[in-house]
Amino acid sequence: MDAFFASVHQREDPKLRGKPVLVGGRSRRSVVTAASYEARPYGCRSAMPMGEALRLCPHAVVVEPSRRLYEDASRAVFEVFRRYTPLVQGLSIDEAFLDVGASQSLFGDGATIARRIKDDIRNETDLVASAGVAPCKFVAKVASDLEKPDGLVVVHDGEARDFLAPLPIERMWGIGPKTAPHLRALGYETLGDLARASAADLERHLGVWGTQVRLLARGEDSREVEPHVGAKTIGAEETFDHDLTTREEVSRALLDQSGRVAQRLLAEGYSARVVVVKVKHADFTLRSRQVLLAEPVCDTLSIHRAAAATLDRFGLHDGRFRVRLTGIAAAQLSEGPPPKLLFRDARERGHKLEEVAAAIAGKFEGASLQRATQLEKPQNRTANASGSTHRLSTRERGR
Repeated sequence: MDAFFASVHQREDPKLRGKPVLVGGRSRRSVVTAASYEARPYGCRSAMPMGEALRLCPHAVVVEPSRRLYEDASRAVFEVFRRYTPLVQGLSIDEAFLDVGASQSLFGDGATIARRIKDDIRNETDLVASAGVAPCKFVAKVASDLEKPDGLVVVHDGEARDFLAPLPIERMWGIGPKTAPHLRALGYETLGDLARASAADLERHLGVWGTQVRLLARGEDSREVEPHVGAKTIGAEETFDHDLTTREEVSRALLDQSGRVAQRLLAEGYSARVVVVKVKHADFTLRSRQVLLAEPVCDTLSIHRAAAATLDRFGLHDGRFRVRLTGIAAAQLSEGPPPKLLFRDARERGHKLEEVAAAIAGKFEGASLQRATQLEKPQNRTANASGSTHRLSTRERGR
């Protein structure tokens, strides 16, 4: 989908159409979750500090994220996907791989199916999608990004290597701002350079990952579309209006995020075996730690207990640090609640508590229960992007 979050808001409020829109918290310390195409010529982009984006585009309209709106739109889009094939592997709330090999006798070739999907999405949701059509996942993904917005790029059998060759190395999965300069210094400028490199050279520079990079750059990707692969992680993170300087403040922030993650796990029918904690310091240094749990969990207290246990590993000592962002992600997800226990312990009680909290939130839309420890001191924070596949909205506080 093209600028999905921003486009959903422009659809919901026609007054925003044609205007530069930034999705994120209104605090200038928050992070841009999405930028509309009207905002991008000014240099605005997702994951940019909101203050920087507003300096680049001071007349941009800032809108608060709305998870409900995004999920409703996502469901409608995925219904269109599954109309053409049951082999749909969601990568995120707004992106998926579709295997349409067996659908061509019904709907036409890949390009025809892609056009029909794009048209159906536009007509039924008033949103715009871009598509890449190719013999394998990697090439289809690259193709889908090349002509946004409203793009359609088709790469036929036998064309993948030539198609990829002139593209910059940043188009390769996993090659970002840190790896790219290193590779360029070694003489690798394009995907064609990576394709022509020897496997031994790339392994020396990139480790075992180098072998896969070489194959992908040559358009060789044997991975199948896996329709039953679920979300990799579910998470929540926040950028604070004022830096946190005590463990108590950090712990309280992690408690709030643990509750939001637990509610998402419950709503989507998952339990988690791994809890990942992320901390960004005032100098923008980003660090993470993770905990492998003995059993899968999906309740607030179990997640928070695991998260709080990582604080010593971050070396957080009162008065010696300034934290601008914290985040929690639940990983190694399995479907269903934790296994039933013979005795009613804290985890089982925690699961029941999450069910009650979810029922209250469902009855009183926009409200949520809050733990007493979170009310001890006023909290001034802005909800930001969270998770590998979802985003959270700020919420009204309910009692």
